[in-house]
Amino acid sequence: MVTKSANLLTESVASSQEAIALEDRYGAHNYHPLPVVLWRGEGVFVWDVEGKRYYDFLSAYSAVNQGHCHPRIINALITQAKQLTLTSRAFHNDKLGLAEKFVCETFGYQKSLFMNSGAEAVETAMKLARRWGYTKKGIADNQAVLVFATGNFHGRTTSIISASTDPDARRGFGPYLPGIEIVAYDNTEALEKALSNPNVCGLIVEPIQGEAGVFVPRDGYLKAARELCTKYNVLLILDEIQTGLARTGKMLASEYEDVRADVLLLGKALSGGVMPVSCVLADDEVMLVIRPGEHGSTFGGNPLAAAVAVEAVQVLKDEGLADHAYRLGVLFRERMTELVNKTPLLKLVRGKGLLNAIVINDSPESDTAWNVCVKLMEHGLLAKPTHGNIIRLAPPLVITEEQLDACCDIISNVVLNYQRS
Repeated sequence: MVTKSANLLTESVASSQEAIALEDRYGAHNYHPLPVVLWRGEGVFVWDVEGKRYYDFLSAYSAVNQGHCHPRIINALITQAKQLTLTSRAFHNDKLGLAEKFVCETFGYQKSLFMNSGAEAVETAMKLARRWGYTKKGIADNQAVLVFATGNFHGRTTSIISASTDPDARRGFGPYLPGIEIVAYDNTEALEKALSNPNVCGLIVEPIQGEAGVFVPRDGYLKAARELCTKYNVLLILDEIQTGLARTGKMLASEYEDVRADVLLLGKALSGGVMPVSCVLADDEVMLVIRPGEHGSTFGGNPLAAAVAVEAVQVLKDEGLADHAYRLGVLFRERMTELVNKTPLLKLVRGKGLLNAIVINDSPESDTAWNVCVKLMEHGLLAKPTHGNIIRLAPPLVITEEQLDACCDIISNVVLNYQRS
């Protein structure tokens, strides 16, 4: 029986060890975090409960592109939270239409649909594509096919993992959703073969595969995908939840090849890391195939999210963070390339803008990348391995050149002095 209530605004843990022990005892074991417990963030920095400061080189998987607790975004949150937070979509609210207009004009679409998580945006796109396939393309009922790429990461819902090639995401969660075909990423021949199937309604693809280890396709892949989707009357659905919103040096990563998606998916930094907000953008022909009662969310499009999203995107524009990320990304990869050439521990560096990764010259089954990240943590920089031997390096876009240079020094020092066990 609960005898008293905890006030999390005033209650605190005594140490990192206590916080980790509490999570281990009372929380689900579905994550394997680094052994650091954070309690405060500002700009590019976070602090642990003992007061040690770290550079954040994960940015909550690119959700805090604008930096931790950006004052303008926090002010928008507080101002709206004092006025109205949630109505559900049973009623109109005074902020949603303004936010919809803002994102449509910013990204060049006729309609927008706000949801919460990135996975919800992907699920929405899957439903849109299927309904469009039946009502516009003329696919027979229950025969629609969605095409995904190997190595993708779009979320962890049961339908999305049906399109995954990651054993950890899939194993033990079947049966899987039918009507999905998976083709090799960055392979236009395989893509054309799949899209030529008249039952294909949509291709869902990431311009750069972030979770896969910042895998950048060859120049021309996205443009070819666009041309093939047009040729075979298939919706091109671009998942820019991690690659969008200035992270790669453009507002959208697809801008590098001047590719416009039929359906654009945004999330993560759409709120500056303040709350879950995602958005699906499309033109009338696609978006209006779903009618009232056929899709929705209690929290989707709430006035708090709408106010925060507008301010978060405006911050990206006003502070020129896309151009800043492009310039610093070039400098960062130059430093990391120099480091790769100095040590056999590293195999290569890849990325665009400030979405980058270094590949450890070891098997994915080894613990080398994890141990390097622990050493980086000890030296005041937080990063996390992905797929075993890859370390993603993605600081908030507000990082200065001087701060980036200091971080490159930390990474170089750790890597050059690392001793394999």
